[in-house]
Amino acid sequence: MREKETEVLETQESWHKPSLSEAASLPSQSRISILGPGTAQNVDKSTSLARKVFRLFKFINDLHALISTNAPGTPLTLILLGKSKNALLSTYLFLDQIVWLGRSGIYKNKERTELIARISLFCYMGSSICTTLVEIGELGRLSSSTKKLEKELKNTDKYKNEQYRSKIQKSNERSLALIKAGLDIVVAVGLLQLAPKKVTHRVTGGFGFVSSLISCYQLLPSPPKAKAS
Repeated sequence: MREKETEVLETQESWHKPSLSEAASLPSQSRISILGPGTAQNVDKSTSLARKVFRLFKFINDLHALISTNAPGTPLTLILLGKSKNALLSTYLFLDQIVWLGRSGIYKNKERTELIARISLFCYMGSSICTTLVEIGELGRLSSSTKKLEKELKNTDKYKNEQYRSKIQKSNERSLALIKAGLDIVVAVGLLQLAPKKVTHRVTGGFGFVSSLISCYQLLPSPPKAKAS
């Protein structure tokens, strides 16, 4: 009887313990929470701490976007949401540098580092929520303007119209950004453990991995425009 119980326990442990490759795909806070201290430190140092160096002062980009002017005709609601997104994302990236200092051992106050890490994640989640609302609003504006253009091009091949193709491309890009923002919200909820039963570590890691793939895709250069015949 004891042998069977031991086998069951060993099976459960092997089932719930993630592999090193699975852990590497998770964000930093998730990796530390599901792995042992030694393994978590090795994974975190190799995949997170080294990468953070290249993100130093990245928050300045969003500060610049915060003070830049918006396109004429943009509704005030979308402007405020966009500025809020930039402010929250810039705050997250700035606080993330302090977290990096704490994780690397330069900043010695561990309790404050964990508090700052949690605050930064709330900023990240808020920024993702603002991004979601902005993209929904912009998609609505694009949809209405595209329908008007379709009526004007009713008796012609609309796909030969450069303006129509441009609107379709922008719509696709914003739809992808909307999907990514939704994934980022789930990742933030998972890292903050706001719904630990529904958003597990595996869900957080999976959504974070897909979000990273979308980010890489968004960085790809746009295909060259076809020359009009």
